[in-house]
Amino acid sequence: MRNVIPDRRADAGWSQQRLADELGVSRQTVISIEKGHFDPSLPLAFRLAAIFACRIEDLFFPEGGE
Repeated sequence: MRNVIPDRRADAGWSQQRLADELGVSRQTVISIEKGHFDPSLPLAFRLAAIFACRIEDLFFPEGGE
C-alpha cells in the first residue's frame, strides 16, 4: 500500500520523531509506514487521519492507485 504520510508530515513541518510522539509509536514505525514496509493497524490509521484532519482514504492507496 502506498501513502502520502511523508508529504502530509512535511506540510505540517513535523519531523518523523514528532509524528511518532503524537502517535505514541517509535520513529522506526513511522519510517516503516512512510516507506510502505509496514501497513498500520486500523486504530493507528485512524489516529494518522485524525492528526492530519483527513480520511484514511486520503492517506493510503492500493498499489497502482492514487
